[in-house]
Amino acid sequence: MSTLPPRAGRHCHNAVNPLHSTVYFSPDLGKELGELGIHDSNAAYFVARGAALGAVGPGAVTATFYNFNHELVARHLPAVWSVASPQAVLDARLRAADTTLRRLLGPEIIDSPELAEAAELALRAAEACTRHARPLYAAHADLPVPEQPHLAYWHAGTLLREHRGDGHLAALLAAGLDPIEALVSHTATGKGMSPRWVLATRGWHRTDWEDATERLRRRGLLDGEGELTEAGVALRAELEDTTDRMDLAPYEHLGAEGVERLTELARGFLLTAVSAGAFPADLMGKG
Repeated sequence: MSTLPPRAGRHCHNAVNPLHSTVYFSPDLGKELGELGIHDSNAAYFVARGAALGAVGPGAVTATFYNFNHELVARHLPAVWSVASPQAVLDARLRAADTTLRRLLGPEIIDSPELAEAAELALRAAEACTRHARPLYAAHADLPVPEQPHLAYWHAGTLLREHRGDGHLAALLAAGLDPIEALVSHTATGKGMSPRWVLATRGWHRTDWEDATERLRRRGLLDGEGELTEAGVALRAELEDTTDRMDLAPYEHLGAEGVERLTELARGFLLTAVSAGAFPADLMGKG
């Protein structure tokens, strides 16, 4: 039985994770990786998020990222590792995190005791994350914690993101949702990426999207308009509840007071970042 308020861990994750994700939408990441010779945006994402795994092939990235078309991944891996080593990519990613957060948050927040406090809280939560069956988390857990508070906070966000993400993939498998079905059903909630963004970045084609939509209709999860049915809403809710259960340990370890404080701080940082244009305006939605 959890000692936390309902969904407290999820709310905390939803406040911390987006600031971590800003780096993947930042021009600073493209600039840093471009200087290493990696210019394709898809290749940049695969190596930036996957470098902690080492110079892996496309299979490992397709497995751990889940919702990308394997053909797109194989177009770039392992060939891109001949351009830059995993360690060079990790160093470039951290430099991009530094410049991105400094630009989005500003010097007052970067140097604030509140950001240092948030880093300490997030790292404390991550102490209770577990490696077994969580490959992306486990790979990042082997990386050193940066000394500067804003980078330590970003690193802790990485750990908490990948820990929850690895568990979520297990929940998707148990629910019988393949990669494109997971994307279609998530978009139908209104909280996922828009179809345009999915098709532009995940390597799927419009016909793949339409075929997945039809499969979900046959399962009774989508209606004729592509909206979630009652069964579809219930399935997506069950997915998140299952993910919550598998991701409870870090937040139980932090405790109710710590979770509440970290959520409060993280929401403030996120609001500042969003106001500074951290994400594309058309990233989310059903259209």
